Amino acid sequence: MLITSRRLRAALLVAASATLVAAVLPGPEPLGIGDPLFPHLGNPGYDVLTYDIAFTYRGVNSRPLDAVTKIDARATERLERINLDFTSGTVRAVEVNGSSAEFTTAGEDLVITPRQAVDAGTPLAVTVTHTSDPKGGEAGGWVRTTDGLAMANQADAAHRVFPCNDHPADKAHFTFRITAPAGLTAVANGLPVPTGAAKPAAEPATRTWVYRTRHPMATELAQVSIGKSAVVRREGPHGLPLRDVVPAAQRARLEPWLRKTPAHITWMENKVGRYPFETYGVLLAQAETGFALETQTLSLFETSMFTDTRYPKWYVESVMVHELAHQWFGNSVTPRTWSDLWLNEGHATWYGSLYAEEHAEQPLEEQMREAYVRSDGWRAAGGPPAAPKPAAPGRQLGLFRPIVYDGSALVLYALRQEIGKKAFETLERAWVAEHRDGTATTADFTALAQRVSGRDLTGFFRGWLYGAKTPRMPGHPDWRSEVPSVQRNAAPAAKH
Repeated sequence: MLITSRRLRAALLVAASATLVAAVLPGPEPLGIGDPLFPHLGNPGYDVLTYDIAFTYRGVNSRPLDAVTKIDARATERLERINLDFTSGTVRAVEVNGSSAEFTTAGEDLVITPRQAVDAGTPLAVTVTHTSDPKGGEAGGWVRTTDGLAMANQADAAHRVFPCNDHPADKAHFTFRITAPAGLTAVANGLPVPTGAAKPAAEPATRTWVYRTRHPMATELAQVSIGKSAVVRREGPHGLPLRDVVPAAQRARLEPWLRKTPAHITWMENKVGRYPFETYGVLLAQAETGFALETQTLSLFETSMFTDTRYPKWYVESVMVHELAHQWFGNSVTPRTWSDLWLNEGHATWYGSLYAEEHAEQPLEEQMREAYVRSDGWRAAGGPPAAPKPAAPGRQLGLFRPIVYDGSALVLYALRQEIGKKAFETLERAWVAEHRDGTATTADFTALAQRVSGRDLTGFFRGWLYGAKTPRMPGHPDWRSEVPSVQRNAAPAAKH
């Protein structure tokens, strides 16, 4: 048969061209954005603007949740394939810009082939219908509590919960829609969103909760909790809405701890400036995690930290301040690469230690001297603060090491000794103001420190951030560091 229609010939040429392009595409493979510590995290070619994630929880925390993740992004280069980080779930369908798309997996990537390539500079809308399996929690992601679930995604585990561009360099706004049995309470980052007039539920004994962030957020900081919880509300400084999420049966017992938060916020604001988000509170999970976590606007803690009398009260408060400080350092100002993590943990440890000095007679100088004694050992084991050692081949990276906590707070103490207290405090305020809601690097911090102090600090930062040995402490030439014994350095730092 002879084809004479010009329109039909053109359509066939387009189809043939698309088939030819598909034929020469390389095979699906896991991609990354070049972070040396997590080479396959993050994906090139697009910038995520928003996530809209719906979870349906049916009351059993060992079974996969049904989920739909919608991603609105902008392509930064022409995309014939789109990689998302995702594992620990089953993908059922994918749409790209409203049309169904083919998909497969490669490593821990979901690799999507849209019907048509997405041009650079154009909108990219991806919808993934999938499950989210909470049974892989030992690697991070969902934490199974005695009454439901919570999230702990730091550093590389958000993609074990939902498809995403799982690297802090790509922050985005989030909306969460959580459907759960009516007897449970669901919470998430941000503030509740009014859902309008009540509609008949698809499943009569369920309720849907919607939350939305007003500020961009890294995927590692996402939080969703479902359980038998009470939400305790109060007002913080400047009318800031505070909400704590606690086991309902222990609400009265925990209240003396919860009411400390407004004063903690006031203290931090006096140090570095206005609280950067729309709300704050603590989430107390009935689970043994071994850490606390600065999930944005809703920090995660073990309930036992507040009920176990073996923890000194000053220590519990210092951890509360540590996670609160992260809302400025790490959450509002987010590290652009994982080697910049010392800026998060060093600052949070610094303010927790400073609070303990001012409120619990725990002298900062003594804390820093003890850290100095151990610093060479920490550097030998994990690398210097701004250049952590990568994982050994075939091993999972344990990024949360003593050197990024007390070892990095020690860098800040040395900097304050070097440039003076007034310049240091000016630097801290300028840092969180200039980079609010953004990402920043170690180079950004060192450049700002030089600008604020009016001094060339190149040699200082080279030694303190990248040296194999701890430099001499300004003002304390008698301090000495030593490599600790195997037993002394064996326990890893809890991540928080």
